[in-house]
Amino acid sequence: MRFENVTVDIAGNSYFDGAVTSRTIHFTDGSKKTLGYMQKGEFEFGTEAAELMEITAGELEYKLADSNEWVTVKGGESFNVPANSKFQVNVKEITDYCCSYL
Repeated sequence: MRFENVTVDIAGNSYFDGAVTSRTIHFTDGSKKTLGYMQKGEFEFGTEAAELMEITAGELEYKLADSNEWVTVKGGESFNVPANSKFQVNVKEITDYCCSYL
């Protein structure tokens, strides 16, 4: 995956004592994405906008707020998260991701 003609925020985002980090990229059409990685561990995130989480490398399990089912995703796979929701991840190995805000 490669993005051209974007602006990158110099300041990074850091969560859970640095176990999850990302950088925000802005596109000319006004959309944005975050690119980052997650260390091994269990984390819970909240959303404002709907999100597409693309896993570019690694492996994790996720569980959406309205589900009791853990789903495994690996590099090359993705999942959607509804707006105004929460989701949990159980990161099995260091995982690179691209989050698109829909």
